[in-house]
Amino acid sequence: MMNKAPKLKSIIRTKARSNISIGPASVAMIELLTLLFLKSLAEEARDSAFGEKSATIRAHHVRAVSKKMLKKARG
Repeated sequence: MMNKAPKLKSIIRTKARSNISIGPASVAMIELLTLLFLKSLAEEARDSAFGEKSATIRAHHVRAVSKKMLKKARG
């Protein structure tokens, strides 16, 4: 059985300095941006799989698209 994903706020606190407080609006914004990024990553991987005439999205489709998406996300 899959483990539940750790809560985003606890991840942010471990990555950030402990003396920095993070407001609930900031956590919500980070969650939304993460979901939007994952959605666009899945759509690009779907297009890549469709281009290869594959019915399923496999790990190599996601890996092939992830570098391009990360460059685009950096701005």
